[in-house]
Amino acid sequence: MRAEDAAGFVLAGGRSSRMGTDKALVAFRGQPLVAHALGILKGAGLAASIAGAGTALEGFAPVVRDAEPGLGPLGGICAALASTEARSAVFVPVDQPLLPVALVQYLFNIARISNNAVTLTSVTGFTQTFPAVLDRAVLPTLLCELHAGRRGCFAAFQAAAASLGQTVSVVAAESLVQAGQVVHPEGLPADRWFLNINSADDLRSATGTMGEGFSRKLNL
Repeated sequence: MRAEDAAGFVLAGGRSSRMGTDKALVAFRGQPLVAHALGILKGAGLAASIAGAGTALEGFAPVVRDAEPGLGPLGGICAALASTEARSAVFVPVDQPLLPVALVQYLFNIARISNNAVTLTSVTGFTQTFPAVLDRAVLPTLLCELHAGRRGCFAAFQAAAASLGQTVSVVAAESLVQAGQVVHPEGLPADRWFLNINSADDLRSATGTMGEGFSRKLNL
């Protein structure tokens, strides 16, 4: 991958209401969640910034502020796309630290080869909104959806792809594992990669999942 082809963004503008504190700064395996998310993008060879966050995260990476705060992840996505001249942008949420770098690399590469405007992945038959690889050409439609009050990211992605005469491209995570194209470094099965850490219970679950993956890797 070439750095000028794509930019990476961590979506970190949520209210963290269920966590009770800014979840971007919650520690997981000795590092704040935002550091894990940035590491995923950097591991995939992407220059990484943070979209939609407050000043508390400026010490971790450049921060792209929402043009109009309070519009949710879609607002952060639009601000990020408007801030870059890269052809594509890769988005990961701040609360999915179990995503393997190889998955992000694969999605970016398949999007570049196929010229898909929107590339996502699925697991157990359910399409995941993130990670997402978006062509910058989707920005006008995403802005229209945002300003019309339709803030759901997946529906906006569908509308944006349709506006360019495409459909959303979805790659099944299980097929990547079976083909040996994506392997989780901790040996976690694909259905655990997308665990969102939104609460203290989620944090405990994720910590236990990592232990489970380590045991699986060692065949314990």
